[in-house]
Amino acid sequence: MAARRAVELYLDLLSQPCRAVSILLGCTNIPHTVRTVALRKGENRTPEFTKLNPMQKVPVMEDNGFVLTESDAIMKYLATKYDVPEHWYPRQPERRARVDEYTAWHHSNTRPHAARVFILEVLLPVQTGSPVDEDRLSRALSQLEDTLGKLESMFLRRQPFLCGDDITVADLLAVCELMQPEGGGRDVLQRHPELQHWRSRVQAATGEHFDRAHAVLYALRDRRKAKL
Repeated sequence: MAARRAVELYLDLLSQPCRAVSILLGCTNIPHTVRTVALRKGENRTPEFTKLNPMQKVPVMEDNGFVLTESDAIMKYLATKYDVPEHWYPRQPERRARVDEYTAWHHSNTRPHAARVFILEVLLPVQTGSPVDEDRLSRALSQLEDTLGKLESMFLRRQPFLCGDDITVADLLAVCELMQPEGGGRDVLQRHPELQHWRSRVQAATGEHFDRAHAVLYALRDRRKAKL
């Protein structure tokens, strides 16, 4: 019988969903190998990577020939297949449905709205050499504020984490998105103490794995500050 290979993950830690996957892997000790795909160098557009994922996006997982894309699906697969603490993706139907409820909402709310702030404030000015479009940024921040309010009222409410008393994959997806504007030196939770406390709980629950995954984002923030 052929030896089973460790699961392989193709990641770029400047990508929010990749960081969420990386933190889960670190916290659960699932045996894995990371293959870095540098998006800024176009390594996601090589023929080799395109064969793996025709969408040319990260993260991608390969588990003994089984290839899976999309961070949400990857994290739920890993939590379901491997012997990890159940709180990450509960087996009890109602608790699992709460995680699925948030992750379904995430892709049209938290993810695009937080990412848009980073794109307008950091990515587009770097790529085009143009100044920040303040009007578009103001609109993006307004949209994000609405999303943050819903995160507090719909999901966090009076519980410690988004889906209940324990941390889940939903918290990882959300926190990594909301950290992204930090790359431009912006803390989008500054006016949201409840969400700040939640972020602190997520950081405490994930320990060194949180900071290790975000090291590249912190470095980007610090380089930008040094240029000001």
